[in-house]
Amino acid sequence: MSIKETDRRYVAGTYARFPVEIVAGKGSLVYDETGKEYIDLTSGIGVTSFGVSDDVWVKAVTDQIGKVQHMSNLYYTEPCAYLAEALCSRTGMKKVFFSNSGAEANECAIKVARKYQAEHKGADCFEIVTLKNSFHGRTLTTLAATGQEHYHELFRPLTPGFSHAEAGNMEELKAICHEKNVAAVMIEIIQGEGGVVPLDAGYLADLQAFVREKDLLLVVDEVQTGNGRTGALYAYMNYGLEPDIVSTAKGLAGGLPLGATLLSEKVQHTLGFGDHGSTFGGNPVSCAAALSIVNRIDEKLLAEVRQKSDYLFRTFLGAPGVADVTGLGLMIGIKPKEKTAGEVVKACIAKGVLCLTAKDKVRLLPALNIPTDVLKKGAAVILEELA
Repeated sequence: MSIKETDRRYVAGTYARFPVEIVAGKGSLVYDETGKEYIDLTSGIGVTSFGVSDDVWVKAVTDQIGKVQHMSNLYYTEPCAYLAEALCSRTGMKKVFFSNSGAEANECAIKVARKYQAEHKGADCFEIVTLKNSFHGRTLTTLAATGQEHYHELFRPLTPGFSHAEAGNMEELKAICHEKNVAAVMIEIIQGEGGVVPLDAGYLADLQAFVREKDLLLVVDEVQTGNGRTGALYAYMNYGLEPDIVSTAKGLAGGLPLGATLLSEKVQHTLGFGDHGSTFGGNPVSCAAALSIVNRIDEKLLAEVRQKSDYLFRTFLGAPGVADVTGLGLMIGIKPKEKTAGEVVKACIAKGVLCLTAKDKVRLLPALNIPTDVLKKGAAVILEELA
């Protein structure tokens, strides 16, 4: 059997895979089993921050594998400690809990919010408000947090204690907080799986003022938007927000599983011994990989991300066949006028360009360091298909 046939026979059918088998790559170029080259504008859905088989990343990973690949969290390891220090020093947060994925990072954020408010306001203060069209993960609890009904349909009963307000509608959010005993508000700065939809800056400012007034916790889900993706280290930094809890994953370790939940001074001591845990969370290889990523997300790189973002917006806004362009940094959604997003993506694959969909948009999530000439070549193919 071919790899595709073996996969279809033995792997659970949860993914509508494209008929492409990727066998190798370097940077933003990848190759299938026939040797065909593709420009990768997906970075594994925002994961391979510096592209495929990045030399610095490979050295960090292989060096750590040669020392110790795993150790129980009953013991200290250097990469875990140094990564926590780096994240705190770059954000002003005080503590980090490491896990393996974005859903796990969000689960931890939810647990911290509920425990903090149970201790300060009572056990009945547990409701968490998220936004309609949001996506926070695929566990039963993060599905409940996700504000998209079609994700809920086959998996009820979901974890109780979540309400969903319309993004941008402060009055609806305030009404929920008046009706229920709310512990926290949880948001994505850009609703990625919801169609690459940024929240309005004025709404974010009003939201922060409201949660401070009501002594609610502000949780920001930076699973997809974090780690340089939007032209700032974390997307909330573009808007001057001061979250109490931040979750992140995807691009953090550049291709290895790692989630992180960052805790502010206010909530830093909420979790005590035995309150939470993870066998693989803080794995030394994943943390070494993440250090090689975080330490290179400097202002020079972020400026390049913003420049490439400006190029993409200038290229696609108003172009033939383009109805709208949304997003921030290198997290871009392009809405076609005539064709479906799926049709555009399939045509681009045939011409050697990998891109994604998000709702009715073509979604671009290239590596942060994608060479400009490669980015322009990929964009030209997409423009041709949109037209």
